[in-house]
Amino acid sequence: MSDPGVQPVSSVAPPLAGPVMMNQDWRDLTFLHWAVDPDRVAPLLPEGVRPDVLDGATYVGLIPFRMVGAGVGRGPGVPWLGTFLETNVRLYSVDVTGRRGIVFLSLDSDRALVVAGARTVFGLPYRWARMRHEAVPGDAGDVHTYEARLRGPGRGRSRIRVRVGAPRQATALDEFVSARWGLHVRRRHRTHYIANSHEPWPLHDAEVLQLDDGLRASVGLGELADRPPDHVAFSPGVHTVFGLPDRGLGR
Repeated sequence: MSDPGVQPVSSVAPPLAGPVMMNQDWRDLTFLHWAVDPDRVAPLLPEGVRPDVLDGATYVGLIPFRMVGAGVGRGPGVPWLGTFLETNVRLYSVDVTGRRGIVFLSLDSDRALVVAGARTVFGLPYRWARMRHEAVPGDAGDVHTYEARLRGPGRGRSRIRVRVGAPRQATALDEFVSARWGLHVRRRHRTHYIANSHEPWPLHDAEVLQLDDGLRASVGLGELADRPPDHVAFSPGVHTVFGLPDRGLGR
């Protein structure tokens, strides 16, 4: 299949075609990213997808946040089950039709039913973890602490502390990693695209106070622990809606 051209990077979401499958709020989200050679992560992507690049590099993201009020369609959030903590490790992708997206290497959550449901229905690599989030106000900026520990012996754990700074205008790199209007996921021999839509991210500067993370190593990227992130940002969050998965690429 020929590539007709790659979707431009834009902080404004394209119109969401078709019905809304679900809606949710992403709150108190921290972006941490490491630049890597695209060849390093290309084997981790599903068929029909390649690493997306900015100035010759692609990025590995470590993203902790709070999921709040996830609901079916445009309906209200499901009580208890629709609000939980999550940390994901992700890559940035573009498929053979030119659609930019995200590929999740892991999504860790403290809701066992969410983990089981998302793995079964969508084929997403959710994992069950013990998790905690704390936000402490301070004169120099609020400090957010995120903790995750995968359940089971010898599994990965993570502790991240960041201090939130002033609001900022999005840079080219901010938009490259945040203006993503869908995800790619492999299921039943096909690579599907699930579109999403939300308002532009409100972004803040952020300072990393502590980063002790084994989640990247748990998906085969442990060498990134040897260097600080190349990109750091914080957002109070956005409200997001998702469309239905497309028919997919592949046999």
